Amino acid sequence: MEFSKRAQDIKASPTLTITSKAKRLKAEGEDVVNFAAGEPDFDTPEHIKEAAIEAVKEGFTKYTPSAGAPFLIDAIINKFRQDNNLKYNKEQIVVSCGAKHSLFNAIQVLCDKEDEVIIPSPYWVSYPEMVRFAEGIPVVIKTVQANNFKLRADILEKYITNRTKLLILNTPSNPTGAVYKKEELEEIAEVAVAHKIYVISDEIYEKIIYDDNEHISIASLGKDIYNLTVTVNGVSKAYSMTGWRIGYLAANEEVAIRIKNLQSHSTSNPTSISQKAAYCALTSAQDTVNQMVNEFDRRRKEIVRGLNSIKGFSTNKPQAAFYCFCNIKDTGLSSMELADKLLDEARVAVIPGIAFGDDNFIRVSFACSLNEIEEGIKRIKRMFG
Repeated sequence: MEFSKRAQDIKASPTLTITSKAKRLKAEGEDVVNFAAGEPDFDTPEHIKEAAIEAVKEGFTKYTPSAGAPFLIDAIINKFRQDNNLKYNKEQIVVSCGAKHSLFNAIQVLCDKEDEVIIPSPYWVSYPEMVRFAEGIPVVIKTVQANNFKLRADILEKYITNRTKLLILNTPSNPTGAVYKKEELEEIAEVAVAHKIYVISDEIYEKIIYDDNEHISIASLGKDIYNLTVTVNGVSKAYSMTGWRIGYLAANEEVAIRIKNLQSHSTSNPTSISQKAAYCALTSAQDTVNQMVNEFDRRRKEIVRGLNSIKGFSTNKPQAAFYCFCNIKDTGLSSMELADKLLDEARVAVIPGIAFGDDNFIRVSFACSLNEIEEGIKRIKRMFG
């Protein structure tokens, strides 16, 4: 059977081997400590679940407009204004089936064949594959741990060519937990505007942030960068709603209408019931978010201490999200070799850094209990000292 070149060019995630193996071991009754999770381990808050149940009871189970229900779009507009100092109208908002779907749509609309898309590394695993699916060329810029894995504007400038179309910026970052400062974003925005490069700003972890770090939306830094930015967010991480599949984006009207056209011929509207739940999440009190972040903060401090006490391991303290991007170069093992060894011999699941573009690191999630963190660190320490 012959498949399209597009389908043949898409690579499976390198994380699949580890995650599927860990799930199989757990199903067989093995005691596996899961440091691989990419979602909060908290349940969706009760008031959000109740809103969905009420939607079902009221019969809100039909199609909505393909770009999202008007009441949810209004809530998103208010959220952007209050949280991000961004003013959008209804025509600029598109609600999709998760932030991943929003990213995919934006890349498909903005990226043409052989367009270059700049992606700072470490990157979220799907960015390069989404670009390749659009027949674009991922241009990876490696960042360094000493600069907290953040792209510098002067380095960005060096990679721009006459084929550069787009920059994908992820702040707060998965997998590093880095948060860009306002002045860093201003410098990046200046470069993007000067070269008329679109920016996709993936801000899905914006509310899971620690210490005195502040999330800034790059689109809020001036009219010119606002017009060039597609701001992507969603309810999955902040409200522990990963399975509800509601993401959204905001862009200039010209970009937004093309994304709406694309979505109208692919998924059409996101699930009506999930939209009701998302509306509740965005418009109700944020106490549950704050409680979750406080607990993540306790775990963050514990896992950073633990990882840095292991021979051959070194991690920065993440400023946001719920991951440590841990340097394992001194172990002498590749990230996949280390991930396999930890799972096979210690029953600890981590994600190899090669999936994020850097083979000298592993991603360690602290979306698990303090007891699991303590146990997982003990197991790794027994192997490496």
